[in-house]
Order: sequence, then structure tokens, then C-alpha cells
Amino acid sequence: MSRRQICMTPDTVRRSTRARIQRAVAGHVIPGVGRVHARVPEFADAWLASNEEAIAASGSLWVALGDSLTQGIGAQSFRGGWVGQLHSQLLGEGHRVRLVNLSRTGARVRDVVETQLPRLGAIDPAPALVTVLAGANDMFPPRRRAEAVDLYPQLLAALPHRRAVVGTMPRRNGGAVAINALIDAAAADGDVRVADMRGMTIRSLIGTRAEDHFHPNERGYADIARRFGDAVDRSLLAP
Repeated sequence: MSRRQICMTPDTVRRSTRARIQRAVAGHVIPGVGRVHARVPEFADAWLASNEEAIAASGSLWVALGDSLTQGIGAQSFRGGWVGQLHSQLLGEGHRVRLVNLSRTGARVRDVVETQLPRLGAIDPAPALVTVLAGANDMFPPRRRAEAVDLYPQLLAALPHRRAVVGTMPRRNGGAVAINALIDAAAADGDVRVADMRGMTIRSLIGTRAEDHFHPNERGYADIARRFGDAVDRSLLAP
């Protein structure tokens, strides 16, 4: 049994099974879905190995929380997602920053609160920077949205004060609007910074999607990296 299976609760197993069935059905309609998602275990293992190296190294620490977007699914390599691209940019600017990516493909807001945040809290010393991009998997089906909205204040309250950057939801449904309002309120209080994903249009997304037509490709991830990069306080990464 793998480390990943050992950590899975019964509820996680049920959600994982449903997700596999849904991907199998989608794969018959859009062949690219299967090809993109076939790389999910590869990316997860790559981040696990990278995390272990980062923990053992020295320098300022950045911890990324989220779902498949933070894993970089849709890119040609795990470093091709927005997290990997932004990390490369920060290193290129001379910031000696380590990266630990605690995200998981398929994660919902509940997974971030119940699994990823406790793992974040166990890291010592505390990270200089935490980023969050989560909630997309809570938007479909619509019945998931209310729980995500209810849990989001708990997520925001658990983030390190003035050291977190949180991505807003690009969608315009009621759940996304409510989550964005919570993020904006936390930013107005000075608790977090915002990587604003709003304002994306169908035209702006042309050429930015992976072959599953859902996840970004490297070009799409570059835009997300830019939005997060604009919000990151570089002074946090000083030695």
C-alpha cells in the first residue's frame, strides 16, 4: 500500500472513486482528458520528492496549498505549472526561496482545511510565504458550493498573518462571488494579499488550455504565475 493510500480517509476514497468514474466517462468524449490525468500520479510523486529536498535545504520557505492547478496538471512537466514558473522567477530574481507544494489534485476547500493546513502548521520554522488557490472543484456540482463558502473563513483565519497570497475565483456563480467577497474582506483588513483571477474572458483563454480543455497549459499557467507574482511581497523572502 502506498503512502498516499494510507493517508486516505473513507470519504476521500469515495470522492476519489467518483472522480475516476467521471474522468473515465469524460475521456470517452474528450480523449485529452485521459492523457492529461494519466500524469496525476507522476506529478504528485515529483512534488513529494521535491518537497523532501526543499525541507532539507536552507533559505526562505514558500508553501503552496491548493488543487490540481497548484500541482500544475495540464503542463508538460510538474515544474511547468504556475507554482514552478513563479518559483523559477523568484530564483532568477536572486531570492533563495525553497518551495514545498502541499496541494493535491482533486482537492476541495474541505481538503485544504482538514489536511493541508494541519501539514502546514507542522512545518517548523514557519514559512515566510503561503499561497492558496482552491475552490474550483467545489463549483461543480452546484450543491458543493455552500460548504465551500462556509469553510472558507476557517481557511483564511488559519493562514499566517500578512504572509499569505490567496487567489480569487474567476467564475461568477453565487458560490464564487461569496468566496471572493470573503477574500476581499480579509485583504481589506490587511490579513492576506490577493492574486486576482477575475476578469478572464473566453477570448483571453484562447490558446491557454491543455488538451483536456479544462486545465491550463504552460501559457495559461504563466498568466496565473504573473498574477500571484504581482501579489507576492518580495521582502518576505529576504534572508
